[in-house]
Amino acid sequence: SGYFARWRWILVFFTQIVFYGLPWLQWGERQIMLFDLGARRFYLFGLVLYPQDFIYLTTLLIISALALFLFTAVAGRLWCGFACPQTVYTEIFMWIEHKIEGDRSARLRLDGSPWTFEKIWKKTVKQFLWIAVSVWTGFTFVGYFVPIRQLGGELMALQGTWQIFWVLFYGFATYGNAGFLREQVCKYMCPYARFQSAMFDKDTLIITYDAERGEPRGSRSKKADIKTLGLGECIDCNLCVQVCPTGIDIRKGLQYECIGCAACVDVCDDVMKKMNYPTGLVRYDTQNGLAQHLTRSERLRRVFRPRVIVYTTVLVLIVSALVTSLALRSPFKVDVVRDRASLARQVEEAVNRVEGETA
Repeated sequence: SGYFARWRWILVFFTQIVFYGLPWLQWGERQIMLFDLGARRFYLFGLVLYPQDFIYLTTLLIISALALFLFTAVAGRLWCGFACPQTVYTEIFMWIEHKIEGDRSARLRLDGSPWTFEKIWKKTVKQFLWIAVSVWTGFTFVGYFVPIRQLGGELMALQGTWQIFWVLFYGFATYGNAGFLREQVCKYMCPYARFQSAMFDKDTLIITYDAERGEPRGSRSKKADIKTLGLGECIDCNLCVQVCPTGIDIRKGLQYECIGCAACVDVCDDVMKKMNYPTGLVRYDTQNGLAQHLTRSERLRRVFRPRVIVYTTVLVLIVSALVTSLALRSPFKVDVVRDRASLARQVEEAVNRVEGETA
């Protein structure tokens, strides 16, 4: 729980309302967003794109990648911690698990207990809900490529072999990734964690631990004078490690496994309040901001640095070119290709008509 945990759930609701709801919206007589591969038509709100317009979809992917690079250079891995589908569905699956089996301690006790009726029904209900969410997610995803109302009817009638296959495929991927692999995907499978260091610099916003305030660590009572004991403000409770989804110790500095979810920030702030210490021992900051004690305004001024300006300029140019091209695009184009001359031939109907006139 905490400030950033609330923001994670706000983004969970927002992203899933968009994802699950968009295929059901209509634009005139058609789906508002549909990549109809069978008809070779791509519908994006009021736009209708054809195979020869594939360059526009490619440009959208390039814009998305550049936007991610720009966002990472400025704010680190906030995308990973708050809006990435892997994080979002893991949050949903863990919420289901928490509601049925209880908190972490209760789940550990349940896993270690013998198989009783209570354990069987809790495990069964959890798996059923996980599978239901997974299948609905797969169905919605395929609904962006096959008209979703038509897809629903085909699945109810057990028609469409390939549609059934892809619904089950993406459902299984959601079930496995969010239910079991979870943050292991972020640590070992996602390439983003591997090349993010190329976009980071010392003015990128990251999760930081203020060692100047926190060290030396040590346990103490709430009423103890830390100056007399020669201790910092970190009470070495290790809660920041326990709540970290990837299991790292943020006090050891920046690590590629950190997804920027700020769970450690929430739990540390809660401990600081209970100890009557200032919050922010673990916080969002930049490496330069932490080392040089920069104010908020000084950190904001450092946002406009060369790499950010270059990313922004390239992104603006590409977006401008895309918008201009779409505005000047001809909605109808025909290529006429001359065919080889065909031999003269008689049509049966014409022969009969001529014979009748002669008679």
